[in-house]
Amino acid sequence: MKMIVGLGNPGKKYENTKHNVGFMVVDRLASEHGAVFKKNTFEAEVADYFENGEKILLVKPLTFMNESGRAVGPLMTYFGVDLAELVVIADDLDMELAKLRLRQKGSAGGHNGLKSIIAHIGTQEFNRIKLGIGRPNGKTVVNHVLSTFSKEDMEVIATSVARAADAVDDFVSGNDFLKTMNRFN
Repeated sequence: MKMIVGLGNPGKKYENTKHNVGFMVVDRLASEHGAVFKKNTFEAEVADYFENGEKILLVKPLTFMNESGRAVGPLMTYFGVDLAELVVIADDLDMELAKLRLRQKGSAGGHNGLKSIIAHIGTQEFNRIKLGIGRPNGKTVVNHVLSTFSKEDMEVIATSVARAADAVDDFVSGNDFLKTMNRFN
């Protein structure tokens, strides 16, 4: 079983903000695979589908970004998901807009959602897909990540969201994450 976690903040207010690109990717995957999100007891919305007989969980924590691990840790335990089968999708303001980077481990790099997951699962060694949202121009970091994309930027990020979804599809089709990483980086 694989668990694909998109990070973001719940609610209409945050729907198309830069901090929600992780939600955008798992929403796209759910749409492509006919999976429907349902709220569960682990403070998350979860959808599932099968790929080559393997169950794939799509997860959107409802804990708000800074507490994402509060949902991810218990879900991994409940479903018996191995670290090698976890992929976390998050925004990265240290990367240029729409750049995609896959990693098998690493620090949180100042990202509070990743910090929370690391704290709750006890390691930084998990697969991640990061999508660049660029640095703020004259805005505070908080205002930048919680702002929506301009129309032009939304078109650019939509391509990156599609590419991230393709990377997940590559991984869940039976490739190990290193192979997927080499293909998409």
